[in-house]
Amino acid sequence: HIFRGGLDFQRDGKSLRQEGYSTELFTQEAVTRIRERDKAKPMLLYVAYNAVHHPWQVPDKYLERTKHLDAGEDRRFFAAMILAMDDGIGRVLTELKDPGHEDDTLVIFSSDNGGLNHPGWGTPVTSNTPLRAGKGWLYEGGVREPWIVRLPSVTQPGSVCDIPIIAADVSPTVLEVCGLPARPDLHLDGASLVPLLKGAKEPIHEALHWHFPHYGNTGSGPCSSIRVGDWKLIEFFEDGRLELYDLEQDPGEQHDLAAEHPARAAELRAQLAAWREATGTRMPSPNPAFDPAQ
Repeated sequence: HIFRGGLDFQRDGKSLRQEGYSTELFTQEAVTRIRERDKAKPMLLYVAYNAVHHPWQVPDKYLERTKHLDAGEDRRFFAAMILAMDDGIGRVLTELKDPGHEDDTLVIFSSDNGGLNHPGWGTPVTSNTPLRAGKGWLYEGGVREPWIVRLPSVTQPGSVCDIPIIAADVSPTVLEVCGLPARPDLHLDGASLVPLLKGAKEPIHEALHWHFPHYGNTGSGPCSSIRVGDWKLIEFFEDGRLELYDLEQDPGEQHDLAAEHPARAAELRAQLAAWREATGTRMPSPNPAFDPAQ
């Protein structure tokens, strides 16, 4: 947990280094960009914080705010990193309150994966309960993340939407909000969220797909999955095993229903294979140099 500050980055083709905590540096850069923008033109700002990624590092001023927590050191560091990011997001949103700027700005916040809770990484600092597994897995603990979306005059404050969406939906959503035509060649799997932001109750996807054709550092192996409604199928490539879950009744994916519903499992497997074929998805292949002894 030794804090080592500093950030190496590129700006306008030049390599630069800035001392400090990366979360604060990202925030300051975002605030500066907003302040220095050409207010006569639209602006896209993508802020990809490193927090709360491993390693757990944070300045003492944030760690001081978590000393009351009855938790292990790792979890206190993790909580402190969340505080730093939360403070940063607050600064960015405050900067958007310029007259005439906050009300016409679409804000989307999301995580890129579920929490890291694999035993091989030591005591988990996050909990995805009741969801199964976490980062690097196609179980819900790895792929289900919360989104927060704000679009004044369209979204209702405090409203909740339970309809599943995917990260590829960002591009067509931004295009529609900006009054631009869709670019399906650039967002094959994406669909605009605008109907959902207006309160629609119908899904915007017939199916959602995931493809993870390799091994990861959290224990998962090559697999694909598909979700249609509340039914989700995972196909494991090593042995062809299928797992089927009813997420409405079993969000924790504890009861594999593939043997009880073989027809449904076969149907979803065929849909998943058709999607892989249509998108030119690469599949894993045997490694001739593989040595099981190692």
